[in-house]
Amino acid sequence: MADLLKGHFLVPLSNYEQEDASIPKIPLSQGLNCIGRNSTPSLTDKRLSRNHLALTVAASADASANLVVEGSNPVVVTSGNNRKKLYHKDSVTIRHGDIIELIPGQYLFLYKKLSGNSRSKGSNCEGKAVEVEELSGKRSHQFGCEENGSNSKRFKDEVEGSCLGDAKQGNSESKSDDGGGLVEAIRHFRVPNDKLPQTFRLLNVQGLPQWANTSCVSIRDVIQGDILFAVLSNYMVDLDWLIPACPTVSKIPHVLVIHGEGDGTLDYMKRKKPANWILHKPPLPISFGTHHSKAMLLVYPRGVRIIVHTANLIFVDWNNKSQGLWMQDFPWKDQSNPSKGCGFENDLIDYLSALKWPEFSVNLATLGTFNINSAFFKKFDYRNAAVRLIASVPGYHTGNNMKKWGHMKLRTVLQECTFDKEFRKSPLAYQFSSLGSLDEKWMAELVYSMSSGYSDDKTPLGPGEPLIIWPTVEDVRCSIEGYAAGNAVPSPVKNVEKDFLKKYWARWMASHTGRCRAMPHIKTFTRYNGQKLAWFLLTSANLSKAAWGTLQKNNSQFMIRSYELGVLFLPYKTQSSGFSCTSNGVPSKDKCGQSENSEAGRNKLVTLNWKGNRNTDSSSEVITLPVPYELPPQPYTTQDVPWSWDRRYTKKDVYGQVWPRQVQLYAALQES
Repeated sequence: MADLLKGHFLVPLSNYEQEDASIPKIPLSQGLNCIGRNSTPSLTDKRLSRNHLALTVAASADASANLVVEGSNPVVVTSGNNRKKLYHKDSVTIRHGDIIELIPGQYLFLYKKLSGNSRSKGSNCEGKAVEVEELSGKRSHQFGCEENGSNSKRFKDEVEGSCLGDAKQGNSESKSDDGGGLVEAIRHFRVPNDKLPQTFRLLNVQGLPQWANTSCVSIRDVIQGDILFAVLSNYMVDLDWLIPACPTVSKIPHVLVIHGEGDGTLDYMKRKKPANWILHKPPLPISFGTHHSKAMLLVYPRGVRIIVHTANLIFVDWNNKSQGLWMQDFPWKDQSNPSKGCGFENDLIDYLSALKWPEFSVNLATLGTFNINSAFFKKFDYRNAAVRLIASVPGYHTGNNMKKWGHMKLRTVLQECTFDKEFRKSPLAYQFSSLGSLDEKWMAELVYSMSSGYSDDKTPLGPGEPLIIWPTVEDVRCSIEGYAAGNAVPSPVKNVEKDFLKKYWARWMASHTGRCRAMPHIKTFTRYNGQKLAWFLLTSANLSKAAWGTLQKNNSQFMIRSYELGVLFLPYKTQSSGFSCTSNGVPSKDKCGQSENSEAGRNKLVTLNWKGNRNTDSSSEVITLPVPYELPPQPYTTQDVPWSWDRRYTKKDVYGQVWPRQVQLYAALQES
């Protein structure tokens, strides 16, 4: 059998012989790894560049890696008796046992391969060394982050990326409480290209083992091909990171950036942006609102790619956190026989209209000149859409407009749906990364919307009990970013420590996706029964009135403060055309859209941990959604404390840091 435990590290040295146990190892993943102040919290010396060097680890038996100096200062590599100084853009191949000096004579790191039958040292949460036992009979290596019983044995060795359970050698399966759990279940997540729109994918997390990034994506995987025009919608946009991270964006002839940045960052963006980029911040008519939606609309000669995701356009969001992304390509409509609209199209055009960007004209190569406004996106055929859009738009909505946005939109869509009777009064899970100022009345309002829908006998499903999946202080402290991860979980004590919330708290547990220590920035809401899902929402919306909206004036008005966008996965069949904007397949001519709302037209939505038989019913397809956390959620114990970002934490994290600390989210220090 191949090595069960594989990993590559940069091991800090106090001299050329001894490991420096006070500094954590830097885990490396197969492929590209960026080392520097931007990506490695333990490297704070200003002489080190934010992207100091790039290491591309090859999938080879000799564990070689290609090193390229990206920073302005030289780097020294010692291989055997050969010591070589490298300058900006110099490259060299390194192998197991070579030593890298990030600054000549300082910041020494040993490049080391950790294999299945070796002994090495990994760092625990106090920065001290812990032994990784040989894989002689078991691989039950634990990564302990706390002395008390609630968190002991919580983390597996960081090389494996798991956080629960023992696994026997040669068999990584381990049952969960309901019999559905696979410790490394994501390694089996493989989806044919024509089925990808029916599910979503997680983003790659730097430093995790290869199995944990199975079928996961990076920004280069989705922004690719011959793009004629792009709309990039987000809250935070770091041009200094985005353009080098995805060079394709700099080649797009026309780019509209819809953002939520403040004046200081916006001024910097105006100076740094390419000349062909247009910046637009949508109107915010109600105070304390934001433009928070995260999406991309990429126009190609063959059609349009719609991407809805959860990551800001900054380094840490695309490399260090648990995130989700949905994507589907749609062809241009046949102008000689234009099709009617559909629910997805109507929702998309309504949302784009609300953004109110200034209309402009572009020439799209051989296709001609077009006015770019919301109506432009009616030119594509969305009848094959595998999801529904659930958006929020700020304003005081009345009449029929109340049903267009926020939780009232979700309520309206779910009320049109019929679900298996097993979901009657089944529980709800709310998972997100920022908690608003809530009260019990509004929580009941949200539960009513999220519990909507009917069972097969036309009776309402009835209310479900929600749990809130939220990282604890220990989760953040022991995460791959340490306390720095808490900067993206920005909820104050006054919101988190309300007494009525105590009954809702549940743990962030993600051993089956290897993401226990990759803190969640993903936002998801679902109704479930064991490992089966009635529906699932991937969204930018956190748990707040600003994002979801709140009923006012005896339920005659619906107030929303922020822009949000999400995709709702429902169990109803859609015709899959297999159309792609970046390949030459011929789209299906089958009738598009959802089949009728009936038992025969219903699929099964399941988690990665579902163990049912996929072949029992040929009329029902099983759609696997890579829900990153474990269901059912595990409620907090008395020792668990929910993370609040405005508390002081003096217990040191994995990098020996305390909180609060300064955290830089952008690739460069921006000028005022």
